Amino acid sequence: MDHDDHVGLLRDGVEGRAPGSWGGDTAGSSGAGGTWADIGAGTGAFTLALADLLGPGGRIVAIDRDRAALAENARAIRARFPGVAIATLVADMTGPLDLPLLDGIVAANSLHFVLPADQAAVVARLAAHLRPGAPFVIVEYDVDRGNRWVPHPFTFETWRLIAAEAGLVAPERLGHVPSGWIGGIHSALARRATESGEREV
Repeated sequence: MDHDDHVGLLRDGVEGRAPGSWGGDTAGSSGAGGTWADIGAGTGAFTLALADLLGPGGRIVAIDRDRAALAENARAIRARFPGVAIATLVADMTGPLDLPLLDGIVAANSLHFVLPADQAAVVARLAAHLRPGAPFVIVEYDVDRGNRWVPHPFTFETWRLIAAEAGLVAPERLGHVPSGWIGGIHSALARRATESGEREV
């Protein structure tokens, strides 16, 4: 995959909301704006795609256990998207995280490192940082059986179950690209429930 593929997988989840509709400050931005977290961001392939979509004025917190990877990630964002603010957090996504209230979360090829029995609990803890109605966007290999390098991927149907157990609503398919390695790669989202008690559809 290249940058255009990464952007394509995220686009409808990031741009598919009205800018500022749950509090993101998008003044002067030609993109979606807002404050997002990239979970398991690594060196930044999907952080760059997210920055491209958020545009000037957007803010990203990139989270990973690898400090060197995050430093490379931040350098790339500042070089290619200087109008996007980037902060890094060296942390394990399965533990407590010090995050601001978020307009969205991206977890791209990171949740497959979490045991299936724990995935919903991890998603629920992460989603607690979202504004009501905000999207939790996943990118994952589109299979329910992995290998030693991608141990616990999941299909959209399994994502629906994970999201429901985590208390998220309105699961939605977003994109799909072929992969010569293990199935295809798909993207999807679910949302934190609104204060009105929105139900899964």
